[in-house]
Amino acid sequence: MKTTKSFDESKKSSATDMIEGDAKIISGKIKEEAGKVLRSPDLRDKGNAEKDVGRVQKKIGEIKRVFAE
Repeated sequence: MKTTKSFDESKKSSATDMIEGDAKIISGKIKEEAGKVLRSPDLRDKGNAEKDVGRVQKKIGEIKRVFAE
């Protein structure tokens, strides 16, 4: 019998948060630049928002690392 474990978002490691934050920042930059090239303000804004989310997630990872020490 196979059981599934539920994933608690708050228990992510600091390294995971920092890596995922970096990935969102990079993805957001790509979307932002694509929006500029394609003259799509909606895509540009989504990219900016994704970068902001990535920065926050990365900062959360840094804070977790400090308090884990």
